[in-house]
Amino acid sequence: MQRRHFIKISAATGAAMLFSKLTYSALNGAAMMNAPDEVWAQSGTDWVKLTASNGSHYANKEISVSLKTNGNALGVFVSSPKQELNAIRLKWKHNTAASAKFLGDHWERSYGDLQWKTIAAGIKNPWYVIIHDDKQTACFGVKTGANSICWWGVNNDSIELTLDTTSGGVGVLLGDRQLHAADVITTNAKTGENTFAATHRFCKMMCEKPRIPKQPVYGINDWYFAYGNNSAELIKKTTAMMAELVTDHSNKPFSVIDAGWATYSPLLPGDGGWNDDFSKPNDKFKDMHALGDEIKKLGMRPGLWMRPLCAKHDEKTSLLAPKVPGRDDPKNPVLDPTIPENIARIKHNFDVYKQWGYEMVKHDFTTYDIAGRWGFDMKDSFTSPGWHFNDRTKTNAEIILHLYRSIREAAGDGIYVIGCNTMSHLSAGVFELCRIGDDTSGHEWARTRKMGVNTLAFRLPQHNAFYAVDGDCVGLTKDIEWKRNKQWLQLLAESGAPLFISGQPEAMGEDQKKAVKTAFAQAAKVQPQGQPLDWMETMLPTKWKLNGRVVDFDWA
Repeated sequence: MQRRHFIKISAATGAAMLFSKLTYSALNGAAMMNAPDEVWAQSGTDWVKLTASNGSHYANKEISVSLKTNGNALGVFVSSPKQELNAIRLKWKHNTAASAKFLGDHWERSYGDLQWKTIAAGIKNPWYVIIHDDKQTACFGVKTGANSICWWGVNNDSIELTLDTTSGGVGVLLGDRQLHAADVITTNAKTGENTFAATHRFCKMMCEKPRIPKQPVYGINDWYFAYGNNSAELIKKTTAMMAELVTDHSNKPFSVIDAGWATYSPLLPGDGGWNDDFSKPNDKFKDMHALGDEIKKLGMRPGLWMRPLCAKHDEKTSLLAPKVPGRDDPKNPVLDPTIPENIARIKHNFDVYKQWGYEMVKHDFTTYDIAGRWGFDMKDSFTSPGWHFNDRTKTNAEIILHLYRSIREAAGDGIYVIGCNTMSHLSAGVFELCRIGDDTSGHEWARTRKMGVNTLAFRLPQHNAFYAVDGDCVGLTKDIEWKRNKQWLQLLAESGAPLFISGQPEAMGEDQKKAVKTAFAQAAKVQPQGQPLDWMETMLPTKWKLNGRVVDFDWA
């Protein structure tokens, strides 16, 4: 690989100085991106090339892009006073070896498909891309908390960064304000540093201020055996059963109550209903404050699941997000996150949880409720075209960030927040934990293997760099052979990442209880970060470095 993209910019003069070799002592392990060779802008469906001037400014009519040194990154600042702005694209000349492999991230949760790829053309690499060949590992990314949704494209002779500035499914209307779209950052692997270590270090560079739990997080969750058919009595029963297996009382586990506790409203007589009000429990739970106190008496810390943008069945139309494909189910009306009244309602829910004494909240569905799509459907665009929220002056990334930061503010320091179905790069530095993959299972081992093992292997570099990575639960039920779940339990418990177990009471025999007791003791303490040793050759790594030793798993 050529290194035309690595430069150091003088803050005093703005002059660019090319390096044929990285100087880590001077640049603290980082390097500045060179000015791009081409800059393009999209307004509506039209792309236009911007003309360069002064080495750091690009313009075409009223659309302009300015590049500024921002710490160890290259800041991208965009103006478009009168035209809608859909995207900006930066392009650098970059010769890539034919033998190179590429690793990108996912927009939000991963879906069991992360891997080192050998074909780069046409692939969108969300947020960052790691390029490895026989000689070096090069990392390209944007810092977390960007005000645009970003992805990288790699070609034989170039590398491109696209910054999506849409608002809903149309271009943002910036007016007179300048948008700080993103901060671009890059580095190379250090001498003797493997790809996993380089990726982990790069994640730390992308997120300068992660919000990390004070102690390792572990505990239980009822979803993968109850699947919403839960109750206060079931929660107390399983909490008591699993609390007996806890040995480290200096770091107590969490008991997270998943979907099924909130008020429901039926659409039609006999309809099962849907979650409607996340500030009120239903008749199966009645008193969430009392249940939280009971969980604490049993030796665990109470937590619960909620869906922030879920609207009530009789919601005022003026508060709802527009109906678009994927977001048009009358059973699931969605609040518009750009309306202050809706943000105030979400904050109120968290005030209620604090009054109840809950110490963890897992919030779900925000990406789907905003975009009407799961991450795996965002191949062509973030959402369907032609619609917008009440406020069209903010990008989708800014709308999402405002929602996340509002949740953070409402949760305060007393509640750990798990983002589930959240945009990973926008969650970093805001929430303590992130559910990094799609659902594992209490019924299908193939799903746990795909969504759990793959997700943990390829997103473990983000652990304690962006947040604590939650690879999802061990669905410890009678439907999955114990010899299979035993391996997944071991991997989570020894990875250094959070461990959550959905333990069906009927499946908790003596062997299971003994293994869970050991796993809880391991997960309660700080451990070395696990590493998938064969992650460059397979989507389901079987050889792992855990606690200083090599462990082989048989996922088949």
